[in-house]
Amino acid sequence: MFNPSQDDVRRFFCETYRKQHANEILTPLEAIAANWLEQHPEYASDLNNVEAALAADYSVENGQTNPFLHLSMHLSIAEQISIDQPPGIRAAANALTQRLQSEHEAHHQIMECLGQMIWNAQRSGLPPDGAAYIDYARQRA
Repeated sequence: MFNPSQDDVRRFFCETYRKQHANEILTPLEAIAANWLEQHPEYASDLNNVEAALAADYSVENGQTNPFLHLSMHLSIAEQISIDQPPGIRAAANALTQRLQSEHEAHHQIMECLGQMIWNAQRSGLPPDGAAYIDYARQRA
């Protein structure tokens, strides 16, 4: 299983941002990530300097959104939808996209569901509950 470090994730997004703006060829994963980078221009300053990105602290105490976590969640949700894993996520995402008239906003709603599932798993000490995750997403649709 692929388990990138925080630095690996930050380097990946910074390098994708650099390649995208240099009109270089992107890998398929980078192309998916680049789509989300385009939809989050507010993160440009976080992405254009890899050393600053590696050193940045996006703690809750600082009141900042972690752009790398946010982009990683978009990427994860896009992958889940593409393979319909957990089963039902594609239909829930499509329903949310249709209701909200925005794939981007649907992803943000699904992020909330994903966060809820992870929080519940951490609190209970049990594995993440994919069925509950889908139920949360369906309820929002």
